[in-house]
Amino acid sequence: MEVYEDLLNWARDQGIELNGIEPRPLPGRGIGVVATKSIKPNDLLLRVPTSSLRTHKTISKQVTSKLPSVSTTVHGRLAADFLLNNPPLYSAWNAVLPSREDVWASMPLTWDRHLHDFLPRTALTLLKKQESKFDRDWQAVHHAFPSITRNEYMYAWALVNTRTFYYETSSSDTRKLHRDDRIALQPVADLLNHTSNPADGCKVSFDTEGCTVRASREYLPGDEVYICYGNHGNDFLLTEYGFLLEENIWDEVCIDDAVLPILSARQKELLEEVGFLGNYMLDKNGVCYRTQVALRLVYLPLSEWRRFLDGEGEDQAQQEVVDRELRSILRKYRASVSKVIGKIEDSDVGQASQRDMLVLRWRQIGGLVDRTIEGLSG
Repeated sequence: MEVYEDLLNWARDQGIELNGIEPRPLPGRGIGVVATKSIKPNDLLLRVPTSSLRTHKTISKQVTSKLPSVSTTVHGRLAADFLLNNPPLYSAWNAVLPSREDVWASMPLTWDRHLHDFLPRTALTLLKKQESKFDRDWQAVHHAFPSITRNEYMYAWALVNTRTFYYETSSSDTRKLHRDDRIALQPVADLLNHTSNPADGCKVSFDTEGCTVRASREYLPGDEVYICYGNHGNDFLLTEYGFLLEENIWDEVCIDDAVLPILSARQKELLEEVGFLGNYMLDKNGVCYRTQVALRLVYLPLSEWRRFLDGEGEDQAQQEVVDRELRSILRKYRASVSKVIGKIEDSDVGQASQRDMLVLRWRQIGGLVDRTIEGLSG
């Protein structure tokens, strides 16, 4: 507990105000923030002054002189600054950051590339975009600071990726930045864990004076206090933050691998023409409208498909046809999910904890599919 006491003492010295909350270790879940007293809605829980934030304005000249904004992102420069400009002032803050081992265990960006083959389609698509961003920043940093190793930089880059807040104030200084560059690292607040329910997440706001966090509901002593990172499914959370929620109201799965193979070349052309090719999603409410459009093209007369596209009503008998075929498609997809899980469990690639996370993710996907099949059967 000493590191948390050191953090709290350091935070007070920096003018950071905590009211009725404190960081604590959570068994099996790392660190979180819990209530130390009864809290009411709109109570001020945390205030972090601007002087304690690490933003584009705090990056050292050592970094900005060699990494101009035209060639690197704020994300990339903050990561470099973390490695090159980390004075003792930040030691108490740094002591509660995830270790490199923690990051390597949880972030797919750092995993053995053979494990990437086991990622769900959505997670893999997100990872490829993330890799492109990292590679662009790394190339610039490696050229400017050749003494920094790739693994050192990837660790710092991942910390910035997982711990920054979207930062915008009324000041034109932040608004003139590209949206992706409006980010800030801030102590204590970065220990608040994510909830998928926006109503349970505390209200976070920025102004020119700093950041404030206010309660959105009542908390009792010992309750964990959350914020909401956004309406994200578990593939996004896994790729961007390195964790999965057991209960996620926004979770979804891309079923392109189940739907695209049943489409003929001509059907794909027609769907492309109307903007409905691919990105077929399934969530707790069933399949999306895009999926309904695609299946009607396959299983109904073309004239009825066009009527559906034009919003000219739905026919119950036609819906039953689509539902019957959809059940068959999803059962086959569910079998493929089980095969993927078996392959991961038989694999020795990467760390056991990484494989366990992949198995958990695919089981979550299987659960979503099972519930949809049950709903269609009922």
